[in-house]
Amino acid sequence: MRDPYTVLGVKRDAGAEDIKRAFRRLAKTHHPDHNKDDPKAKERFAEVNAAYEILGDAGKKRAYDRGEIDAEGRPRAGAGMGFDPAGGAGGPGGFRFDFGTGGGRADPRDMFSDLFRQFETPGRDEPRASRTSPIPSGEDIELEAAITLEDVVAGGSRRITLPDGRAVEVNIPRGAANGATLRLRGQGYPSPFGGPNGDVRVTLRYQRHPRFVVDGQDLRLSVAVPIRDAVLGGTIRVPTLQGEVEVTVPAWTSGGKTLRLRGKGLPGKDNAGDLFVSLDIDLGPPDPEMEGFFRRRRA
Repeated sequence: MRDPYTVLGVKRDAGAEDIKRAFRRLAKTHHPDHNKDDPKAKERFAEVNAAYEILGDAGKKRAYDRGEIDAEGRPRAGAGMGFDPAGGAGGPGGFRFDFGTGGGRADPRDMFSDLFRQFETPGRDEPRASRTSPIPSGEDIELEAAITLEDVVAGGSRRITLPDGRAVEVNIPRGAANGATLRLRGQGYPSPFGGPNGDVRVTLRYQRHPRFVVDGQDLRLSVAVPIRDAVLGGTIRVPTLQGEVEVTVPAWTSGGKTLRLRGKGLPGKDNAGDLFVSLDIDLGPPDPEMEGFFRRRRA
């Protein structure tokens, strides 16, 4: 078999993610199901898998780089235990242990460490995503879900349909930020190579609200104030995401004045934002008495 690095088209110092990406790309390109008219596709696909069997396993990759195994994973001649007719540590005609190649000798502890690491089994409580496996997982599914500001305040759940037709439930945490991403582990596409399923990554986007404008964690709102309350002072009912509240309007309030309601904005990790209420003067229906008063004042 050819050099695994050549087969996958990666450099010798390539990282695990680069190797995995190269394998996935080539495996899809040469998969026999996608190349039914190409009799050599199966052979190329097998070669790509064999190369990844070496480079996708950290222990085998180190052993290959040190020359201890060949491209098919078999021990190389001269690497390991052999008989030394010239005598070794055990005297003339004894056995010698050669764990290196060429003139240098590797520490035997490294070799056995790599060997036993291949047989380690992840703990029962260890997250699936953290388990090392030479078999790549399936592709992730990435999509967006629109949520209301009421969902942000109270939390809730949203049922979304995946591209493959499956419906999944997404739990929206209270105070979820616009653009936050939720991960549903194991709900993505299955691996064509027998590995674990991919994940579903859902990016949350705020829906436009009919009344409130989002400004970070703060909210902004315009409310009409009758002209009499603007002149004499009074109270008005102001909607919030938690329900209506009563707000006092000072006398001689000009149009455009902004009142601040602390903690009535969107919840966050540490505290909630504020609600800024802009007051618009409402003249109301035509009032002959008021109109006459201002005409006399202008005369």
